[in-house]
Amino acid sequence: MKRQTKQREEVRAALEQMEGFVSAQDLHSVLKNRGSTIGLATVYRNLTGLVDDGVADPLTRAGETVYRACEPGHHHHLVCRKCGKATEISAHAVESWAQGVADAHGYSQPEHVVDVFGVCPSCQKDSTGN
Repeated sequence: MKRQTKQREEVRAALEQMEGFVSAQDLHSVLKNRGSTIGLATVYRNLTGLVDDGVADPLTRAGETVYRACEPGHHHHLVCRKCGKATEISAHAVESWAQGVADAHGYSQPEHVVDVFGVCPSCQKDSTGN
């Protein structure tokens, strides 16, 4: 875990207050609107540190990395393609499959990233006009 700095705490706190995933630029804009003097490069650096510490999740969406605060530990997401809402899901079958593939090829300590994308119930309802 990296040393806690004022800027790191500022980024972490703002990220925790955001709903769903947010880009570094959007998070920077929120911080600036609150009167922060933190620079965009510092936001990026601190987001990377929060990901490394396991307290933020990165997700690549439309070629851009977006972030959200999360609980530490390995997990997966079900993400709405329309509104960006993300739900943490368990994926025991994926864990078993990844370990089996690694074992079959003589690999150890497998890691993987799995996110499932769809359209959430609220967005489905909005698109049908119900």
